[in-house]
Order: sequence, then structure tokens, then C-alpha cells
Amino acid sequence: MTDIPPEQTTPDQANPTSQPPGQEALIALALSELQQRREQLQGEIRALEARRQQVEQQIASSFAGQSDLVARRIKGFQDYMVGALQDLAVSAQQVDLVPQTVVVQPSPLDAAQASPAPADAQAPVAAAGLFAADEALIRKRLASFQGQPDFYADPWKLRRTLEAAGAASLEDWFLSQGGRGAQPSSGSRNRNALVTAAAIAILGELYGDRFQTLVLAGEPERLGEWRRGLQDCLGLGREDFGPSSGIVLFERPDALIERADRLEERGELPFIVVDAAEQVVDVPILQFPLWMAFAATPGELAIETDAY
Repeated sequence: MTDIPPEQTTPDQANPTSQPPGQEALIALALSELQQRREQLQGEIRALEARRQQVEQQIASSFAGQSDLVARRIKGFQDYMVGALQDLAVSAQQVDLVPQTVVVQPSPLDAAQASPAPADAQAPVAAAGLFAADEALIRKRLASFQGQPDFYADPWKLRRTLEAAGAASLEDWFLSQGGRGAQPSSGSRNRNALVTAAAIAILGELYGDRFQTLVLAGEPERLGEWRRGLQDCLGLGREDFGPSSGIVLFERPDALIERADRLEERGELPFIVVDAAEQVVDVPILQFPLWMAFAATPGELAIETDAY
């Protein structure tokens, strides 16, 4: 029996899935190129991310810088405007208009130099303004104030003796000036407070609770002297000095003017008193129906100048 040789197989038939050597090299080359392209794209992505972060930082820093610059410019302009307005206010107060309006009678120095006219040659002066109908009462009260002091009088009544010069000053203020004008200072703040207290006592009889006294002194020390003087002369307590009380003390004229406006809006009457140390009276004060400004003597001005 003849032996049949085993069937011969080729390498391709033994591993049907194997690829030709040339095709495998192509696949490896393509994979290498894809890997390189992938790495290149990742590098570009990282560069773009870094650029994006840099741009965001630049935008943030630029906006903050511009905001800070704008804020500084606004603050500088604000400071400039405040300074300019303050300078304007000071310049307006220094304009020599008010003294021409306030001084409605000769200076005390001029009066001392002038020779007095004979008493029988002086004609009686008629009462003017608000007090024309109250002349008799005013003269009676001024005469009584020059008598013995009444230390136990009711509050808001004069408890001290009014000097003849002070009575004459008030008579002129009430009956000649109609409650609106300047009067020579009595020489000290306490004497001026006494004259003012006498005026308040008379106004209290005429208007009751429908008026309020507003004192402008400009410095806390001066206001303290006014408070103590009026408190002693009228028998008042601390509760009588305040925004809702009978007497209000002011350092600034604008606050006083605002208060006086509110009183008039409510139908009340403000009585404004200006300390002798205030060398300039604001024009809006002159619009109110009751105000008294004390004109300082040269001695008082020298004392105030030395004190400050």
C-alpha cells in the first residue's frame, strides 16, 4: 500500500489573520503620526489655556486700575469743590455789606464826642414797628426793672436790676427801632445777657409762648456765658435751654437761620440775639422781625483778639 504524504500547508494558511510585513509598518507609522498629532494638540490646548488665564488677569487688573484711577479723580474733584465752596463762603462773609445795614444808629464813640442837645429841645420819639401799641407797657416795665431786684420772681421774669444805660438801650430798640437793630454792647457778656433777659421778660408778656429766643455766639465758651447769664437773670434751669425750649444757643448762623425759618412756618416768632464777638451778621438774619445785635466796644474786641 502506497503511503500518502501529509498535506503541505503554507505559512499564510497556518496564520490566516497575520498581515503582510509592509502593511504592519504602515499601521505603525500612522499610529505614530496620530500620537504625535495628539501630543501637539494637547500642547496647543495648554498654551491656549495659559493665554486665556493671562488675558483674564490683564482684564481684571486693568479694570481695577481704571476704577481706582476714576475713584481718585472723583475724590480729588470733591475735595476741590468743598475747598472752593468754603473759600466762597468766607469771602461772602467778608463782604462789607452787612455793617452798613446793621448800624442803624451812631457809634457809641461818635455819640461820646458829640455834644448832647438840651433835654427840653428833644422831641419825644413815637414807638415804631411791632410795638407801637405797647409803648406804655414797655416804658412801665423798663422803669420797674431799674428798681430793687426780685430774686424770688417767677421763671422768665427779670430777677436782677437793669442799669439805666441798659434800660435806655432797650427803650431805643423797642420803640425807635421796632425790635430790629444793633445796640452798643454794655461792655461785657454778662451785662448784655442782662439786657437780653429784660427784653425776653417783656416779650414774654406780649407774646406768651409764641416766641423763642435764639442766641448766636460762635464759640462754646461764649455760649456757656450766655446760658449762665440768662439762667441767673430769669431764674431758669438747664431744661429751659434746648431745641424745644424757650432759649436755643447756636455756634453757626446757618443752623440758627434754619431754626428761625421753622418757627415762622409754625406761626411762631423767633427773637434772634447776636453776640458782640460776631463782627459780621449774616444777611438772612436781617429778614426776621425780631433781632438784636450787640456792637462790641474796642476794649471787647481787644479782649477777644487776645483770647484767640
